[in-house]
Amino acid sequence: MGISDLETLSNDEIAALPVDRRALLVLADAVQLDTWNWRNWCLGFSQNRPSPGLATAEAAIAEAWGWLISRTLISTKGGSYDFHDFHVTTAGREALERGLAYVQATIRLDVELVPSLERKVRPQFLLGDFELAAFAAMREVEIAVRDLGGLGTDLVGVPLMQNAFREGGPLHDPTVHPAESVAQMNLYAGAMGLFKNPASHRRVDYYDPSEASEVILLADLLLRILQRQRASSSS
Repeated sequence: MGISDLETLSNDEIAALPVDRRALLVLADAVQLDTWNWRNWCLGFSQNRPSPGLATAEAAIAEAWGWLISRTLISTKGGSYDFHDFHVTTAGREALERGLAYVQATIRLDVELVPSLERKVRPQFLLGDFELAAFAAMREVEIAVRDLGGLGTDLVGVPLMQNAFREGGPLHDPTVHPAESVAQMNLYAGAMGLFKNPASHRRVDYYDPSEASEVILLADLLLRILQRQRASSSS
């Protein structure tokens, strides 16, 4: 669906669209028309549309504008005292350029990450370097396991996780059920084997940025588990 397709949709079709998809169509149409006042855009939208279902479509369009504001894809226009004036933000321009999948992935990642991921990984992701962001996230897990376990740099990836969490290893917790210890070892080793090791040897393309965001969220979970384990051992 292209940027000019909004006017080709019926009122019912507009109302039936998911709000994020509908919002990007609205934003693209407003940019194409060089609109800077969303109230005027709404008036123009309603002017030539058929009456049946118009009220429902208008409510859906209003919801789309609200969604754009809440996601900071548009903002009030600097120097203007008219609430209806707006400009497209940097995030909004990125959304139009990269598409709905990118927007959905950034929303999925719109949570507080552990500090190392906030500093080193989120900026890469927002720049569209999905492969590097996912790889960097898993590398942070690898670094944290090595540091917490006091292990040398001769071990990387899966062998590092297996040595760290195996029975008698520096991160093995003898107080939990043996099956849980094995599961933890397999969780960390599997994450390295599937998401970090391949990117170390070849290009891994994340055609769906949501998949890259999920890898980052998995790394965030693994790092939080390590933080809890560090706090527990300290106490």
